Amino acid sequence: MNTILPPALLAAVMLAASNLFMTFAWYGHLKNLQSKPWFVAALVSWGIALFEYLLQVPANRIGYTVLSLGQLKIMQEVITLVIFVPFALLYMDQKLSLNYLYAGLCLVGAVYFIFRA
Repeated sequence: MNTILPPALLAAVMLAASNLFMTFAWYGHLKNLQSKPWFVAALVSWGIALFEYLLQVPANRIGYTVLSLGQLKIMQEVITLVIFVPFALLYMDQKLSLNYLYAGLCLVGAVYFIFRA
C-alpha cells in the first residue's frame, strides 16, 4: 500500500477517527437520547458504530503489517484514553480527576513494555 503516511501512523490516525465514532456510539446516547427508549439508543448507536468499523477494520489490517497484535491493541487503548478524556470533560461535562492521570500512567507503562525490544 503506497500512502504518504507510514503504515503505523496511518493505522493510528484511522483508529483515532474510529474511536471518535465508537465513543459517541457507546456514550453519546447518555446525553442525547436519555428520554428515548433503550432500543432507540441502541439503533442509533449501531448506526454510528458502522462508521467505527468501516475505519477500524482496515486500520487494524494496515497496522498489523508492521505491528504485532499486542502493539496494535496497546496503541488502540492509548488512543481510546486520548479520545475519551476530552469527550468526557468537554462533551459530557464530567469533572477531571486524578484517576485519568493514573490511567494514563498505567498505559504509559503498557506502551513501554509492549514496544520495548
